Amino acid sequence: MGLPERLRKEWFILGIVLVIAVARLEPAVGVKGGPLKPEITITYIAVSAIFFNSGLSLKTEELTSALMHVKLHLFVQIFTLVFFPTAIWLFLQLLSITPINEWLLKGLQTVGCMPPPVSSAVILTKAVGGNEGIVITPLLLLLFLGSSSSVPFTSIFSQLFMTVVVPLIIGQIVRRYIKDWLERKKPPFGAISSCVLLMIIYTTFCDTFANPNIDLDKFSLIIIVFIIFSVQLSFMFLTFLFSTRNNSGFTPADTVAIIFCSTHKSLTLGIPMLKIVFAGYEHLSLISVPLLIYHPAQILLGSLLVPTIKSWMVSRQKALKLTRQPKAPVKV
Repeated sequence: MGLPERLRKEWFILGIVLVIAVARLEPAVGVKGGPLKPEITITYIAVSAIFFNSGLSLKTEELTSALMHVKLHLFVQIFTLVFFPTAIWLFLQLLSITPINEWLLKGLQTVGCMPPPVSSAVILTKAVGGNEGIVITPLLLLLFLGSSSSVPFTSIFSQLFMTVVVPLIIGQIVRRYIKDWLERKKPPFGAISSCVLLMIIYTTFCDTFANPNIDLDKFSLIIIVFIIFSVQLSFMFLTFLFSTRNNSGFTPADTVAIIFCSTHKSLTLGIPMLKIVFAGYEHLSLISVPLLIYHPAQILLGSLLVPTIKSWMVSRQKALKLTRQPKAPVKV
C-alpha cells in the first residue's frame, strides 16, 4: 500500500493530530463561550448527531443475531466491563505512588471503563473471518464512570438519556421508514460520525490550551503510551488463553471475536461520554488523552496481528475438521 492510500485510510488519526494542533494555535475559537458555542453545539447538537447517526446505521437484525451468541456476548461484557476496569484500577493503585500525571492516570481508568467499538473490532474480526456482533451497554459504562465525577448522577443520567438514548431510538425509528433508501445509497455513516467527533476533540483541547495552569510533562505521556500498548497486548494474550481452553466451548472464530471485542475500546462513545460525565473539569482533555492514544494503538496492533491470528484460525479449523472426520473401517 502506497503512502497516499495509507494516508487516505488513516485520515481520522491524522485528523486528531490536526485538530489538536489547530486548537493549540487558536484556542479562543473553540473555548466555552467562544464563537463556536461548544456548550450548546457540542454538548447537545454534536453528541446527539453522533448517536442519531448510529441509530440510522445500526441494523436491528444484526443485533438480534448477536444476542443469539449468549455465551460469547456474556464473556465479552464481563471481561470488558468488569475484569478490564477492575484490573486497571488495581494497577493504578501501584502507579499512584509514581510521579506520573494524576489526570492521565484518571484517563487510563476511564479507558478501562469504555465498551468495545462497533467499528474497529468488527472490521478486524471480519478481516480474519470470525464472528461479530457485540452489543454495548452504555448504562453499565455510566455506573463505572459516575463515581469519578463531581456531577450528580441524576444530571449525568438525564443528559445521557437525552443526548445518547433518545437520538439512538429516533435514528432506529427513522431507519425503519427509509431502510430501502439507506441500503441502496449506503451513506458514509462512519465518516460523518468521525467528522463530528473531530469537532468534539477540537473544542476539548481548545479549553485546555486556553488554560495556562494545565501542563503535560513528556515523561508521563511516554509512560502512558508504553502502558497502553502493554495492556492491550497482555489482555489480548489473556483472552486468547481463556477462550482456547479445552472446556471453553468457543470455536476458533469465536476466539477471534473475543480477542478483538474484549480488548478494543470505543472512541466514538467514549469522548462524548467523557464530555457528559466530566462536564466542567478543566483537566478534561488530559483525561481524554489515554483514550485518544488507545484508539490508534488498537488499530495498529490489530492490523499487525490480523495475519497471525488468521493463520492460527485457519489451521485450527482444519485440525478440528480432521478430528471430527469418521475413521475409515479397517479391512480384514
